[in-house]
Amino acid sequence: MTAFAPPTAASLRRIDLFAGLSDAELTRMAPHLRPLHAPAGTVILRQGEVDRALYGLLAGRARVSHGDVPLGVVDPGAHFGDVGWLTGAQRSATVVAVTDCDLVVLDADMLDHCLQNYPHMVVRLLRVLVARSGARLGEMNATVSALLKAKGLARRPEIQVQLGEATRTVRNGTVPAALLPERIGKAVVTAALVDGRTRALDLPLSGDCTLAPLTSAHWEGQRIYRRSLCLAVLEAGHELGLALRIGPSIGLGQRLLLPNGVDPQALAPKLQAALKALVARDAPLVRETLGSVEAYDHFTEMGWPDAAQLVRTTRATHLSMASYGSLYVWEALPLLPRTGALARFKIRPDGNDLLLVFTVPGHRREPGSTPPPDGVLPADVVERARVVAAQTDGPMQAQERWLTTLGIRSVGDFNQRCIDGRVAGLIRVAEGAHEKAIGQLADRLAEQAHRLRVVCIAGPSSSGKTTFIRRLRVQLQVNGLNPIGLGLDDYYCDREQTPRDADGDYDFEAVEALRIDLLQDHLARLAAGEKVRTAHFDFRAGRSHPSGGAELQLGPHDLLLIEGIHGLNPVLLNRLPLDQVFRIFVSPLAQLALDPLTRMHASDVRLLRRLVRDRHGRAKQATDTILRWPKVRAGERTHIHPHQRHADAVFDTSLVYEVAVLKVYAERYLLEVPPHHPAQATAERLLHLLDRWITVYPDHVPPTSILREFIGGSGFGE
Repeated sequence: MTAFAPPTAASLRRIDLFAGLSDAELTRMAPHLRPLHAPAGTVILRQGEVDRALYGLLAGRARVSHGDVPLGVVDPGAHFGDVGWLTGAQRSATVVAVTDCDLVVLDADMLDHCLQNYPHMVVRLLRVLVARSGARLGEMNATVSALLKAKGLARRPEIQVQLGEATRTVRNGTVPAALLPERIGKAVVTAALVDGRTRALDLPLSGDCTLAPLTSAHWEGQRIYRRSLCLAVLEAGHELGLALRIGPSIGLGQRLLLPNGVDPQALAPKLQAALKALVARDAPLVRETLGSVEAYDHFTEMGWPDAAQLVRTTRATHLSMASYGSLYVWEALPLLPRTGALARFKIRPDGNDLLLVFTVPGHRREPGSTPPPDGVLPADVVERARVVAAQTDGPMQAQERWLTTLGIRSVGDFNQRCIDGRVAGLIRVAEGAHEKAIGQLADRLAEQAHRLRVVCIAGPSSSGKTTFIRRLRVQLQVNGLNPIGLGLDDYYCDREQTPRDADGDYDFEAVEALRIDLLQDHLARLAAGEKVRTAHFDFRAGRSHPSGGAELQLGPHDLLLIEGIHGLNPVLLNRLPLDQVFRIFVSPLAQLALDPLTRMHASDVRLLRRLVRDRHGRAKQATDTILRWPKVRAGERTHIHPHQRHADAVFDTSLVYEVAVLKVYAERYLLEVPPHHPAQATAERLLHLLDRWITVYPDHVPPTSILREFIGGSGFGE
């Protein structure tokens, strides 16, 4: 074996053991590392010898064996020899260069020198070494099985991994991060797709499989990025001595809930600095496994009754706990293996709490060709998050207040209520709250009926708009008003004039797909009291008939109800005085907490609603609904959410019990998603979330409930 050119900081960073050190630390470390070139066939380590040195492989490939038993391979970026380096024990295996190998060696004398001169650097190095031990446990399992030559469940020392068109032979226990890039373009690789299922990048592979990256350009990758950032925020707060909680997600923002008495103005810059420091040191994710009783005790001691109650009311017997430092949470879903990939976030005061605003690398909403420096957000992103937070805060807080009076602050509390046999009463209260809110909204419209002519209703997919409108009609009639419907679908332009989207498909959600001039003219004339022959669209022929619809005329007690994706867009009604128009935004907003890190996202509730409705009522497979969902969400971001600020009222259609009822149907439909299918990652995550809820059968759901729009049995008819 011979020496070669001394290593550089850039080359050292490729080795997993040194990845957490700064460039300055790597520069200091480099002179104390001995470069070593081992030609193919060279014995680098020999079993039984004492060699107090640690090896990092820069290039090439080596094979590990114990006696005649092959144990696996060492790929570039890996290190080996750490046990002998630390303890001086005899080598337990032999390492032979399969190809020409370039290595760096850190021996005991060099370690002592660094310890005397750079103790903090060595401590960090040892911390990384300890953090890597979790992944090495998987390798030990494979090693022990191979050594004992166990029968039945014996594990092979090597496995076949299909990466795209190529097949690689790797050591059993290799982690996906060793085989996948850190980034693809701007997008961060957030997890691995192992046989189509989402797996953490730092958990070992244990059998032949297909492997693909899941990036932050994919909506499931974005969830992992968001969740990892939130865990980092909790850790940063813990380092400041604060027990933070993650609040509801708000588009590009995430509410951070503070303990009583904490000044958000003073805390925001401190928490921002602590989070930046945690990201800068690229803290590794560390794990521990606790039994359910231990986990319950841990959560209780931490003052997390929601997490403790969830453990008590679910079937989990062991929990994987994860941390970016010293604050351990229930891992439940994959997280980034290190904090260094997190960037572009801003923590700002927002009322009594904080608002975490961020962008996701590679996501379509991220800044374009000239993004600001890392850690800096465009002002419009921060402002949009602030506006949405202000608009949705009222309805969400109102629901949280009455749920608190019922003793329900989390999914665990809800589960306990089910166990106690009190769910029927809860359903009645939830439905009563909806009816009261709709009645109050109708009263508000009645008070302004002397000037109002048009009520516009819009919301994202599967918000329950159809049932909401039917119930609003009833309440308006109770107030002596006569609601008259006008469908925007009848104002589509001819098919050949319909714009197309980026995929070349007709974009019926674009506002340009409507005959805006005709619609504006009809609305202005109707508001003036004229008799108007409305439009009709022939969907089969793809033709617009400007006067082919019903003849309408608004009387003194009539209100025109317009429902559609563009209902909040001011361009539709710019020929009407503002005081003649009332706009309502309809969507599920409440997000019940599972624990301090995790909440049930409103968008997941909508997806479950749509999935159940499509499969239960329309015989549409869950795979189709899931694969279509990103396009649906993109349309919402383009056509609904930018105009959400124009709403005069917001109605929260969420029901505290609905996920437990949707589970009756959705669990089976999600299990129908085949392995390896592109929809599998989403199906698996939704199944995991559903598993946290106790099942509630729909017997007590009233026929007028918004939930009936999705599970069937609506009293309003189909």
